[in-house]
Amino acid sequence: MFTTMLEGTQEDWAHIAGAHMEHQVSTAPRQIMESLARLEAIEVGFGANQLVHSLMTATLARRDGASDQEIVAALCHDLGKLMSIPNHGAIAAEILKPYVADDIYHAVKHHQDFQGKYYYEFLGKDANARDRFKGESWYAMAEKLVDRWDAPAFDPAFPIDSLESFEPEVTRVFSRPIKAY
Repeated sequence: MFTTMLEGTQEDWAHIAGAHMEHQVSTAPRQIMESLARLEAIEVGFGANQLVHSLMTATLARRDGASDQEIVAALCHDLGKLMSIPNHGAIAAEILKPYVADDIYHAVKHHQDFQGKYYYEFLGKDANARDRFKGESWYAMAEKLVDRWDAPAFDPAFPIDSLESFEPEVTRVFSRPIKAY
């Protein structure tokens, strides 16, 4: 029986690694789905609550032929709002980081500055904030995430795909990290 890292054996660690992988496959997707459902309580002035917005964003990505990683990023791009609205992009990006390509990670992390094209001027900020990222490998991904899927996704009458319909993509993406940190 394992009681201390100081005396762990190869057999102990093989058993622990297997148990960790079972937990990852069964728990991470469920936790993401439950967290997404909690976005329904966040309205913050928009015509659609943040769950509907996230579902709309992901539905647009799915209908646009996006990859599983892109669809999940579209679905989870505002997940950080459960903890902090001003820092939501960075929080969501860190949740996604082990599971998605670097371009998708950076697109989610900086999506608010890309959205700024549509509203920063009304808040006394630089509406061209996205321009500082021109030349980055992920710039086109961020434009796609924001301009095609995120920015148009606030109409509560839009026919969205259900949260449950995204479970296969969420499970595929969150079951196995592509990077370990």
